[in-house]
Amino acid sequence: MQRRLAILTSATALVLSMASAPVFGQQKEKVSLMLNWYLYSEHAPFFLGREKGYFEAEGIDLDIQEGRGSGPTIQAVAAKTVPFGYADVGTMIKIAAKGAPVKAVGVALQKSPMAVMGLSEKNIRKPEDIKGKIVAVTPGDAMSQIWPLFLKKTGLKESDFRTVSGDAQTKLNAVINGQADLLLGYLMDQNIKVQDATKKPVTVIPFADYGVNLIVSGLIAHNDTLKEKPELVRKFMRAATKSFEEAEKNPEAAVDAMLKANSKAGVRESLVVGLKLTTPLYRTAETAKLRPFRVSSKDMNESYNMLVEYGGLDKSAGKAEDFYTNDYLP
Repeated sequence: MQRRLAILTSATALVLSMASAPVFGQQKEKVSLMLNWYLYSEHAPFFLGREKGYFEAEGIDLDIQEGRGSGPTIQAVAAKTVPFGYADVGTMIKIAAKGAPVKAVGVALQKSPMAVMGLSEKNIRKPEDIKGKIVAVTPGDAMSQIWPLFLKKTGLKESDFRTVSGDAQTKLNAVINGQADLLLGYLMDQNIKVQDATKKPVTVIPFADYGVNLIVSGLIAHNDTLKEKPELVRKFMRAATKSFEEAEKNPEAAVDAMLKANSKAGVRESLVVGLKLTTPLYRTAETAKLRPFRVSSKDMNESYNMLVEYGGLDKSAGKAEDFYTNDYLP
């Protein structure tokens, strides 16, 4: 009797362990995701999803790789070096228009983080306050390309202010050291760096608040992956969607998960602030009630038209719908 009871107990335990296993009997597939840059707050949801087991539950052993810019990440996906990339969708469209076989399978940042910003003590709170000031820009980057549209929308002219040029770090230093009043940057990135360096508050004037909204970061895949491994793409997007939803609820946990993976990712307090500034960018008015990554055709078309008019995209490249799909989203 005792032996039968022991066998039954063991069998029950086995059944329970099988039921609780995320993917029983399924060997996990190692899948690499290349990010658009070195680790910062925007990337934390992927680490949270991995820690929570969302990817494991889909049979995915997620390998997260730092990037060196959206361009190289997109090229890595196009070359099948990695199956998935997290990169600027506008940059992807321009590269795909030249023949790269890649497509966006989900847009994470649907509201533009692009902004003009400066120390609050300068009392620059609205576009007209920019008149007579010095603005630091990086020629050729996405923000400087869209800047003329912001000026047009707000009634400003290039002659209303002075411009100084430099790379990303030079631009930061110009504001930190008082050589410029403002810089063009991302509201969850450069403003935090300026605050950390100066210990002073920063005022941000978002482009999107004045009708200039360009979609930014998203997940991309090779066209062959979409055709040959559609179920993998669906599994990946299910896990990614859950990860971003959880990060919205608990940004501190997301940052902690990233810091566990790489303690040099940044200062915890700043990363948490950055992620809290990032999550409101997941949706626009068009997608307010939808889950993350599901971009609207209206937002995509508006961004596509901006790229044609201001971003150097050839009109003959095709239509916005040629470069993205929502078909693999949960």
